Amino acid sequence: MNASSQFVQIDDIYRARERIAPHIRRTPLAPSPALSRDLGAPVHLKLEHHQISGSFKLRGATNAVLCLDDDARNRGVVGASTGNHGRGLAHACKENGVRCIICMSSLVPRNKVEGIEALGAEVRIVGTSQDDAQVEVDRLVSEDGMTMLPPFDHPDVIAGQGTLGLDVLDDLANPHTMVVQLSGGGLISGVALAVKTLSPATRIVGVSMDRGAAMVECQKAGRPIHVEEVPTLADSLGGGIGLDNAYTFPMVRDLVDDMVLVSETQIAEAIRHAYWEERQIIEGSGSVTIAALRAGLVEADGPVVAVLSGGNIDMALHHRIIGGENVDVTASAEK
Repeated sequence: MNASSQFVQIDDIYRARERIAPHIRRTPLAPSPALSRDLGAPVHLKLEHHQISGSFKLRGATNAVLCLDDDARNRGVVGASTGNHGRGLAHACKENGVRCIICMSSLVPRNKVEGIEALGAEVRIVGTSQDDAQVEVDRLVSEDGMTMLPPFDHPDVIAGQGTLGLDVLDDLANPHTMVVQLSGGGLISGVALAVKTLSPATRIVGVSMDRGAAMVECQKAGRPIHVEEVPTLADSLGGGIGLDNAYTFPMVRDLVDDMVLVSETQIAEAIRHAYWEERQIIEGSGSVTIAALRAGLVEADGPVVAVLSGGNIDMALHHRIIGGENVDVTASAEK
């Protein structure tokens, strides 16, 4: 792959699927009678929270690690993460015998830190934002010679995430709409490229939280800008896109048809819906697509696919939410 090219190519996604197939789980696409009834169109849920690491991030992390040459592997891998990329990267590195350091901010829930440490990676908590954590990543690259694998703005990561789009189209040809989480843009960029190439009429709708939706604000500004990272139930969608973003900003701009925002209340209600109606345990970031559908933010004249991207939620928090408790995220409720 030519790292200087602006966009990932569909052939990169096909090669990534072949490369990572032995290392990931083929997650199911399941119909949702409840959401189908509410929307008035067939709704299918891509249960990516059933992935080995609990989220889609394993796809991109595994592809990126497998693409490294021996020298890069020997120097070790480092990356910044809001949780799920770190877990995927730690898993991929453990499978391939590569040293791994994950830099995270103090906003990351403790259960996600522990999940990464359990896989043998070293975790460093730095500052109060993903941008702060990235400073430590840059230092480790500069001073220790480690290899950086970022959570989204990297061609091999994007290609790996795009395999989810290929999987969906294998199970459901030509959906009318795909509803996908929107944060740094790695998932939606890869999925949109795969889906738009093979099913051009399919609409791609990105969903983020209305607290610190970095990619949405950057698209409004027409360029990457700094967006403050704040506590949210959708913690995995937090963080900036990087002022030097080279891939996901233009891919989201050119491939995503619409972007919508959901509130903290809608996110909590979607977590409850997923548990009581779909029998699924998902984290806040994984639930935003359900939140958008239930809030009437997505219209469709045919089959809809909603990605459930992750399930790595603190179970004590989950119990509080499904029990109907109002969770104050500004008080760092997920910690």
